Amino acid sequence: MELTVEMIGFLVAVAFVAGTIDAIAGGGGLLTLPALLAVGASPAATIGTNKLQSTFGVATAVLTFARKGRIDFRRFAKPALAAFLGSAAGAFVLTRVDPTILSGLIPVLLVAMAIYYALKPNLGDEDRHVRARPILLLAFAAVIGCYDGFFGPGAGSFYTTALIAVFGLGTINAIAHTKLLNFSSNLASLMVLLAAGEVMLVAGLLMAVASMAGAFLGAHSTMRFGTRAVRPLLIIMCLGLTANLLSDPANPLTALITNWLG
Repeated sequence: MELTVEMIGFLVAVAFVAGTIDAIAGGGGLLTLPALLAVGASPAATIGTNKLQSTFGVATAVLTFARKGRIDFRRFAKPALAAFLGSAAGAFVLTRVDPTILSGLIPVLLVAMAIYYALKPNLGDEDRHVRARPILLLAFAAVIGCYDGFFGPGAGSFYTTALIAVFGLGTINAIAHTKLLNFSSNLASLMVLLAAGEVMLVAGLLMAVASMAGAFLGAHSTMRFGTRAVRPLLIIMCLGLTANLLSDPANPLTALITNWLG
């Protein structure tokens, strides 16, 4: 499809804002996916192009956090590989089946995460000692990575919640390592969708530049302001993603609620 200059300018602006938000709390796809659909991209091209721009944005966040010593590459090398392999498998399945089979379950999980962040009193920047086995971290990374490759919305929030609640990381460290896992799963999904021809390269690359600039700003803001800014945004993005998914009349949960109320 052909995009006008106005359409491209719109997508670039949205990608910048999404990159900033994604680096802080995840959920940037809440903005970029509807924007791509609004300019007429097909659902498959929307997912593929979004993976292209978000991969560059997340990579920028990873580099920014790494330069500040926030990422333990030795501990998270294997989980990153697990996320990569899981995402590749999920993206391959995406090219074969309809991803809407998950759309009814995800809003429930996102609301649960929003409640967790709102009620948890000791959400802080310091890591806690938790006796979770390393194999469990690999399993979480692979499962969430598979979801990210197959469907996507909320994957960053799932990574962050697991790292805080199950593995005891402080909020900032959890977000930093989420970006590493998210980059790995995004890259795998992008490679599969590129091979399937489901990426708009020109629009995606222009959006990627804007996403990188936004991610740089967001990562620095996270390290500067800490949990004061992060907790509200985590809650807002979880609820925003939920509202976005439920706004689709085709969503199974929306249909169920509509039928029940009717």
